[in-house]
Amino acid sequence: MPVPLSILDLAPLVSGGDVTDALRRTLDLARRAEQFGYHRYWVAEHHFTPGVASSQPALLLGQIAAVTDRIRLGSGAVQTGFQTALSIVEQFGLLDALHPGRFDLGLGRSGQAKKEALRLRAEEKPQEERVVDGLLIPKPFSWAPIFASKRTAFAGGFLHQPGAEPLGLTEILDQIDALLAGPVTDDEGNEVVAVPGAGADLEVWLLGSSGGESARTAGARGLPFAANYHVAPAKVLEAAEAYRESFVPTAARPRPHLMVSADVLVAEDDETARRLAQPFALWVRSIRTGLGAVPFPSIEEAARFEWTDQDRALVADRVTTQFVGSPQTVAERLETLRRVTGADELLITTIAHDHADRVRSYELLAKEWSV
Repeated sequence: MPVPLSILDLAPLVSGGDVTDALRRTLDLARRAEQFGYHRYWVAEHHFTPGVASSQPALLLGQIAAVTDRIRLGSGAVQTGFQTALSIVEQFGLLDALHPGRFDLGLGRSGQAKKEALRLRAEEKPQEERVVDGLLIPKPFSWAPIFASKRTAFAGGFLHQPGAEPLGLTEILDQIDALLAGPVTDDEGNEVVAVPGAGADLEVWLLGSSGGESARTAGARGLPFAANYHVAPAKVLEAAEAYRESFVPTAARPRPHLMVSADVLVAEDDETARRLAQPFALWVRSIRTGLGAVPFPSIEEAARFEWTDQDRALVADRVTTQFVGSPQTVAERLETLRRVTGADELLITTIAHDHADRVRSYELLAKEWSV
């Protein structure tokens, strides 16, 4: 049997649409995803992004759970630098209380927490584009200028209480584990219990875009791990290797479980898919220029944009690693990704200007993959 396919949704706005439209599309897509046989439906957490409506995963997941019956739901990922462990546990504990046993608590570090990692990465030897057993591994993109920008600093002021210092990944995981196991006591016997939250049936995941702290921590704690080929394709093999090398078996998880993400767009034939995918490069450019993703452009808007060589270089790694084509074409490329990374599951993210095209992409892929 092929490995399971899951979905990562950003609740994207499209040009000419609004937030309400984007959220209604997400609810419709989640219902369809369940019908198509997808294993999980995850939603992202992004802030100050004009083209993304998924800013509060727990709130959105509650709405999705109400219109679906059995598909697993989760966050991809809650940004741990912006919340306390208690707020995270209470939010997902509430979801589990209302819809028991359906939720994945996917966790990731916030952008601010990655600054030191980015500094260290900048000191690494430059990586050239290469092909590994059929899988393209492009040159890495550096987020350092964006994280160092005044806009990022300004936005960060709204994401933290004044003077607050986010916990490190290990520390917040320790607190989350303790609160989920609950009650929590101190040395003097004082006791606190997260209500809801204590005893919640959640599957905790870590997400990461390199072989750094997130991958190693997931392995050391025996957690499942999701590696990004769609956000950071240059580092996906490094992330997978670091996770497996550091994995420590537990009673709950005796073997590592790796999920790998991919940008995908499927249509009835390769030519149609390439046409529908034309706005993707312009959308990625808006992210890479540091202003946040714009509402997803139409094909006509994308065709009018005048590209420079600098623009094309800015988005090259994302464009060349997007899997675009007929169901057969994309399934073959996904199988290569699965084989080279050793993924136990694939996480698909698809954006198109027309909602019907987006739904159709997921439907066609699910049918082909099941074969």
